[in-house]
Amino acid sequence: MKCIELFSGAGGLALGLDKAGFDHKAVVEWNSDACETIRSNQRRGLKPVSDWPLHEMDVRQFDYKEFADRIELVAGGPPCQPFSLGGKHQGFLDERDMFPQAVRALREVRPKAFVFENVKGLTREVFARYFRYILLQFAHPEFSAKKNEEWLVHLARLEKYQAQGKFPGLNYQVSSRVLNAADYGVPQRRHRVIMVGFRNDLGLQWSYPEPTHSYQALMRDQWVSGDYWERHEVPKKRRPTMPGEIKERMGFLQTHIDIKPIKPWRTARDAIADLPDPMKKNSRHSFLNHVFMPGAKAYPGHTGSPLDLPAKTLKAGDHGVPGGENMVVLEDKSVRYFTVRESARLQTFPDEYFFEGSWTESMRQIGNAVPVELGQVVARSVKEKLTGIETKHGRQRRNALQPTR
Repeated sequence: MKCIELFSGAGGLALGLDKAGFDHKAVVEWNSDACETIRSNQRRGLKPVSDWPLHEMDVRQFDYKEFADRIELVAGGPPCQPFSLGGKHQGFLDERDMFPQAVRALREVRPKAFVFENVKGLTREVFARYFRYILLQFAHPEFSAKKNEEWLVHLARLEKYQAQGKFPGLNYQVSSRVLNAADYGVPQRRHRVIMVGFRNDLGLQWSYPEPTHSYQALMRDQWVSGDYWERHEVPKKRRPTMPGEIKERMGFLQTHIDIKPIKPWRTARDAIADLPDPMKKNSRHSFLNHVFMPGAKAYPGHTGSPLDLPAKTLKAGDHGVPGGENMVVLEDKSVRYFTVRESARLQTFPDEYFFEGSWTESMRQIGNAVPVELGQVVARSVKEKLTGIETKHGRQRRNALQPTR
């Protein structure tokens, strides 16, 4: 199935889409450093990156004519700074708001489905009306704003149109939900709002993938069975103290059995334990981007990610990372920065994926990325639904060609 990706960044979502079985016909990104990371992996012949048609340009200038009615999926993450908890919260007043360009892509390409993602901050109460405006535009991309029409006026017209219940032309059945990447096997507590739509004429009903991992299962793995510590060969004297909340729930954890099998959340230790210690001098290894970055310090409110839980959300900001999310707390309670490779693992990039630029620039690319495995889970679910429609239509066409008796 063919797809176009906008605002691709360093390629996290694009890798997830490829792993789910989508074939990129265009990858659009304006940031030169992110594009250089993609080109570097293309020069190294890394599949599937080497086959991506990369367009380094402003998406506002991208021409969709050759893709109209030929693409199954449009995907991407419109720049999230206007809505990020770490940003300036300007939202629709921010010129970096690229949601209008996502709507234009739907209007001009007319894909069967779309997947757009953004930061959890977009769902904050202060942005509630604008978030509704975004979703209604996705639902009715041809119902455009008039010249010089303010967005609140356009929203009122869209709401009135939505209330009619009958929609000619191009329309989408849209859903949105905040997903925690840790619930799908990503070793990071990363909440993203995922917006998915299917073209109305397809008549599809779709639901978000069920979580495959849980905090409760991790607590049982660590404090009931102890399998977690055995797996990592951590002797009892080096294990952390059992949290008080776990002691209070121990009886429940010992007796409760999930209705269906579910795996433990993956932790930072799960992700990085087999990597060599980057602090050891003259350490020789073959891992890309695995270089120690000095200078990490812990202080109140800047504490780093615990080793034996999913990492905090990796962040990329122009004013630093206030919560210490890009640091790890080691067994001896000391802290150090995650290496670029460790951070890439927390975002589930493959080890052979190389990031161009300094530690700061590479961390910015990684912090802005969609976890590869989260993208794959959502995209695979979308593809399965679209494949079912194609199978049904193909069967109907074959039956129509059968000779009558």
